[in-house]
Amino acid sequence: MKAKITWINGRAFLGESGSGHGVIMDGAPEAGGRNIGVRPMEMLLLGLGSCTAFDVVMILERAREKITGCEVTLEAERAPVEPKVFTEVKLVFTVRGKGLKPATVERAINLSAEKYCSASKMFEKTAKLTHEWHIVED
Repeated sequence: MKAKITWINGRAFLGESGSGHGVIMDGAPEAGGRNIGVRPMEMLLLGLGSCTAFDVVMILERAREKITGCEVTLEAERAPVEPKVFTEVKLVFTVRGKGLKPATVERAINLSAEKYCSASKMFEKTAKLTHEWHIVED
């Protein structure tokens, strides 16, 4: 896996993935940024949320659950001093579908957290991860 970061100007950077996708990242105005892109630490949170959502959807589809949607909201706390690593992250899953079995949804989330989600395993090194989930019937 490869990535490339190119400084644009100020505190803005272009991130290019090895698969050819790009994203603009920028700092906060108080740090010299122009607020034209997502913050780098926000990118890490987005990566965690999408990594675990990917797993949960795949596990539920393989279990032949009738999933129609999956949303993960994340709330994070960071250390008060440099390096301001993440210290706590709460992930709240809202899974939509028809007749979803609560035990299967919970199992999918646990499997992602404990076995499959690489991002979760990296975050665990500095942060306490907690998970909640809700099912919305279609």
